[in-house]
Amino acid sequence: MLSEQVHARIRAAIMRGDYAPGDALKPQTLAQEQGVSLAVVREALVRVVGEGLADRLPNRGFAVPALSHRRWQEIAEARRTVEPAVLRLSVERGDVGWEADVRAAHHRLARTRAFVPEEGEYYSEVWSEAHRVFHRTLLAGCGNPVLLETFDRLWAASELARRWSAHHGPGRDHDAEHRRLEAAALARDADAAAAELTRHLTLTAEGLTAEQAPRKEQRPKTGR
Repeated sequence: MLSEQVHARIRAAIMRGDYAPGDALKPQTLAQEQGVSLAVVREALVRVVGEGLADRLPNRGFAVPALSHRRWQEIAEARRTVEPAVLRLSVERGDVGWEADVRAAHHRLARTRAFVPEEGEYYSEVWSEAHRVFHRTLLAGCGNPVLLETFDRLWAASELARRWSAHHGPGRDHDAEHRRLEAAALARDADAAAAELTRHLTLTAEGLTAEQAPRKEQRPKTGR
C-alpha cells in the first residue's frame, strides 16, 4: 500500500536523524520528494504523530519533536510508571511460551554487538531492534494489547532521543542489566523484575539527560 511505504520512509528519515529536533515536516515538500499526493503524505504524517515521532502543531502543520529536557523527562517518567506495572502482569500471566520467547529475545540481544565501527558512535541498527524486541517480549506476557500499544508509543519516542543523543557510555553494563531483568522475570519474581526495570529505565533517562545538556542547540549527527 502506497501510504504504508510513505509512512515507512518518513519514519526511517526521522529515526536516522535526517531532520533536526524541531524541524518542520512540510507535506507539500514531502509529497514532491516522494512523488505522491498530498493526501497520502498527510495520512502518513498522522501515523507518525501517533507513534510519538512527530508533533502536530496548531496552524503550523507537522514537526519533529523539539529536543528538550522537559520532554524527555516526561517520557522517562511515563515509562517508569507504565512498564514496571505491565511487567508485573507479564510475570503473573505469562505462560511457558512467553518464557521461551524471553530467553530467545535475550539470547539474540546478548549476541548482538551494540556498536560497530561502520555505524559510528551510535548504537547499531541491529542492536537497537534486538533491544526493542527484548523489552517488548518481557511485557508481552501481560496479554493486554492496549498496554503493549502504549509501550510501543513510549518506546518510539524514547528511542528517538537515544538515537539523537546516545553514545557509548563508559561505566554502564547493559549486558548485566538485561541479564538481571531476564533472570527476575523468569524466576517469576514480580517485585524484583519491576525493581530491575525501574532501575534500568532510570539509568537510561539519566544518561540521555546528561548527553542532551551540552548539545541542546546542536543538530544531531547522521551517518549511522
